Amino acid sequence: MSATWTISAARDALRKGEVSATDLTMSCLTAIDAADGLNAFVHKTPELALAQARAADARLKGGDSPSLCGIPLGIKDLFCIKDVPTQAASNILRGFLPQYDSTVTTKLFDAGAVCLGKLNMDEFAMGSSNESSCYGPAVNPWKIDVRKLTPGGSSGGSAAAVAADLCLGATGTDTGGSIRQPAAFTGITGIKPTYGRVSRYGIIAYASSLDQAGPMTKSVRDAAIMLQAMAGHDPKDSTSADIPLPDFEAALTGDIRGKKIGIPREYRMDGLSAEIAAMWDNGADMLRAAGAEVVDISLPHTKYALPTYYIIAPAEASSNLARYDGVRYGHRAALAAGDGITEMYEKTRAEGFGPEVQRRIMVGTFVLSAGFYDAYYNRARRVRALIKRDFELAFAAGVDCILAPATPTAAFGLGEQGTSDPVEMYLNDVFTITLNLAGLPGISVPMGLDSKGLPLGLQLIGRAWGEADLLNHAYVLEKSAGFVAKAEKWW
Repeated sequence: MSATWTISAARDALRKGEVSATDLTMSCLTAIDAADGLNAFVHKTPELALAQARAADARLKGGDSPSLCGIPLGIKDLFCIKDVPTQAASNILRGFLPQYDSTVTTKLFDAGAVCLGKLNMDEFAMGSSNESSCYGPAVNPWKIDVRKLTPGGSSGGSAAAVAADLCLGATGTDTGGSIRQPAAFTGITGIKPTYGRVSRYGIIAYASSLDQAGPMTKSVRDAAIMLQAMAGHDPKDSTSADIPLPDFEAALTGDIRGKKIGIPREYRMDGLSAEIAAMWDNGADMLRAAGAEVVDISLPHTKYALPTYYIIAPAEASSNLARYDGVRYGHRAALAAGDGITEMYEKTRAEGFGPEVQRRIMVGTFVLSAGFYDAYYNRARRVRALIKRDFELAFAAGVDCILAPATPTAAFGLGEQGTSDPVEMYLNDVFTITLNLAGLPGISVPMGLDSKGLPLGLQLIGRAWGEADLLNHAYVLEKSAGFVAKAEKWW
């Protein structure tokens, strides 16, 4: 038994009685304790994990074996779990113990999954390198020299934990690429479903019209299995779609003959690594060899996506984060004699929010203010509609899937980007944010290593509610690439 197993392999072994959920969980807990240098897990829950593992063993013994029964998972520190610290990696929520579970974790636990603990992330999911976390950054298990590399963000802890075999899978959230970018940086698979496919109830909000939860796993099959358990309509979330849920694993036929793959010309932009550009061409050749037709397409409003996103997301964040004021829960600043409620708000928020969160709150408040609402926020909403329309026209023209880079470069060193200019960090999202603005599903698939030995990934983009077809295309790409390399253990 081993934490290095995939979900599908562990599922089959558990059902055959070749391993117990308790032993598998102990293997993961041992690996987590030995990997403190990665700073991936920020709240370990060994007692809860072992209790859930024993319950899973009882279910398996009784012939009750749902898809995730006995599978140890890590949970991003954005998902509420009853009586488990949930901080969104922010000092302002220090000491917060939710009294309810998110819908996603409820579904996972109902499917028999085991919770190993909470995973590191950028504060309130605002970041692309995991460096805004109040716990300090998670570290990429891949290493090429003395530098420590970012695992990406905001789901950096989730990516690092899966890539380092600390858990069999993990939850992530994706507001502008926060599943797909860290998946590409660490050589794993990550899928952002269609907006509304997975409930947002009980997930601490960043930008409510963009946030979407999804799985981060070691393979496409594992992503399909985990997404099946996470997805579905939830009346507690008004944006949750009440539409049928297909069998995602059954969709992995490996047959894409006659499918049409779009290559957006606007994604060949300045700053794209030559190695990623070559890998993109190789990926297109792989899909062509599998029987698909590869065609050039145009997504003309792509160049406006980055400024549009960085108006809409901070605007929604400034509204969502107004609730953190030190009154009901979380951090409250010490007050001086004569301080009133205004001083309490100001001091609490100044102490509780980190620099990146403060920056985005201020930007968001500005673009929503009187005199600037139409000039910035309403204009960004109109451009967002145009970006969505670009994708609709491409799919209406017969394209089944779109192939693009997931990131412009491989993982970079911690502290190397955005230290003086945050826009430099924001450029990491250039290939991913369009999907969040359009509400479409996208998946990052590991394709190989660059010349320095770091993993690179490609992104596939699907039609709305087309996760089954998207996963099948990703399955073909995964099999063609044959990427099986593992990070050499140094931690």
